[in-house]
Amino acid sequence: MANNFEAILVVLTGVTGLMFVFSLLFKRDHSLAYLEKLTKRPKKGDLVKKFKIISFIEYIGSFFPVFFIVLIIRSFIVEPFRIPSGSMIPTLEIGDFIAVNKFSYGIKLPINSYKILETKKPKRGDVAVFKFPLDPKTPFIKRIIGLPGDTVLYSDKKLIINGEAVGYVNKGTYMGKKSMRRYTGFTEYSEKISSIDNRILLNPDQFSTNVEFKVPDGQYFVLGDNRDNSRDSRF
Repeated sequence: MANNFEAILVVLTGVTGLMFVFSLLFKRDHSLAYLEKLTKRPKKGDLVKKFKIISFIEYIGSFFPVFFIVLIIRSFIVEPFRIPSGSMIPTLEIGDFIAVNKFSYGIKLPINSYKILETKKPKRGDVAVFKFPLDPKTPFIKRIIGLPGDTVLYSDKKLIINGEAVGYVNKGTYMGKKSMRRYTGFTEYSEKISSIDNRILLNPDQFSTNVEFKVPDGQYFVLGDNRDNSRDSRF
């Protein structure tokens, strides 16, 4: 959906941009006189018809600044994103709207996401929106746990990164509301990754899948904060 919207926005910006340039070249206030000069034997009906066409082009071109500004903001500055699932509960709940910083890790072209400028590398503990590798049309949001070269061990619902155990503090029972009620009874923890204290959920009644993973160069290991209900790097 995100790619389709970007493509539509780029096309609309291009089309209205051409109309906008055309309208600058043929101002309405002199378009009739200009058409009379171009036409050897002008007919009033033909001139009126052409005048209406030019007026329509000017009208369409007037939307160019709006589409251009939206394209710049959405592609290079910030993009709205709605949380579609419960994989990041309790940090982000289903239906939450967030603003994604588009230039945190670099500036990319719209549609193909080709990076034209790198600003900084992702850090451990960051919450990031990215394209799901098995289906690039699907945006995922997870927390970055492992950096390139890291060894990540997830055992008995606890994290060990490069041989160092991550600290946990039990915050009690989670009480979900509305669409989050299904997670009521899960245990909420405070998890310290690097200098970040983030909240996670664990289902005490669900069996833990143990995973050990060496993060390849240029890749990252991500987890959802709702650890027992997240499709992430463990799978």
